[in-house]
Amino acid sequence: MAKEYFVGVDIGGTKIAAALVNGKGEILARGKAPTPRSGPKRILKAVEDLVEGVAAEKGRKPKGLRGIGVGAPGIVDPGGRKILVAPNVRLAGFPLVRKLRKRFGVGVALGNDVNLGVLGEQRFGAGKGTENVVGIFPGTGVGGGAIVGGRLMLGAHGAAAELGHVVVDPNGPRCGCGSRGCLEALAGRSAIEREIRRALRAGEKSVVQVLVGGKLDVIKSKVLAKALKSGDLVVTRIIRRASEALGSACVSLRHVFDPELFILGGGLIEACGDFILPIVQRSLDHDPLFAKVSACRAVPSRLGDDAVILGAAALAMETF
Repeated sequence: MAKEYFVGVDIGGTKIAAALVNGKGEILARGKAPTPRSGPKRILKAVEDLVEGVAAEKGRKPKGLRGIGVGAPGIVDPGGRKILVAPNVRLAGFPLVRKLRKRFGVGVALGNDVNLGVLGEQRFGAGKGTENVVGIFPGTGVGGGAIVGGRLMLGAHGAAAELGHVVVDPNGPRCGCGSRGCLEALAGRSAIEREIRRALRAGEKSVVQVLVGGKLDVIKSKVLAKALKSGDLVVTRIIRRASEALGSACVSLRHVFDPELFILGGGLIEACGDFILPIVQRSLDHDPLFAKVSACRAVPSRLGDDAVILGAAALAMETF
């Protein structure tokens, strides 16, 4: 497959990224563009332009591709035909696959972006060589996906492995989904921001106030990393609790999926993974049910922003 070529596309809320990829998972050309806000037809045009652009960069035409893979936020039906729900991009119900297939005359595979990020890591990144992987990606919220026996878990409606909404503490804070104590409500960056603001309102002091110039609406992961490095007591305590929630979730998910490893990625892990991952690993190591079965590692993602692109290409490789 080294001489076969695919394009992987990652449609995000703010930008669309694409790459020409060979059968070994090597990226040969890249392109990106802002995500249009004016509707699905403009998003389609942006994707078409990127596919043509990355193919042309290596002297190729889209019709000569083996396939195109697309990762999009939201719920994608299990057959990969359409996006059922898309909170952050205006693509729900739009026939994206059919339009791209008609334009380029090649097969088009569609999947949820986080699922494809896990697939990318399993095929070409931190999980290469494994068949059973759970991916958890703490960012503003918490995304996730699971691969069992080498296949993505999709569920009856394409909505399986919404791991950010696994309930860790039934008496915990309200989550955006309406439940209480979801992993996202305890370990996402928004949850960490909420707890930092609460501590500051209660009179505690933190270097975060200085680092953000008093603007506490959004506390970026890089700020949290600087506060951890400085030994800030408030941030250290709050991120330790978030890490323990991640660890508890991983123990429960291990009982469900029995993975060889957990891959943790996203902005929060990139910035603070050296602090978070050892805490998650301790939770896994102290799980009495699996103590005599096997070890299970919690590792950082390797592909970063390329995970969804490569996962989309991998989906196209498998499909076509």
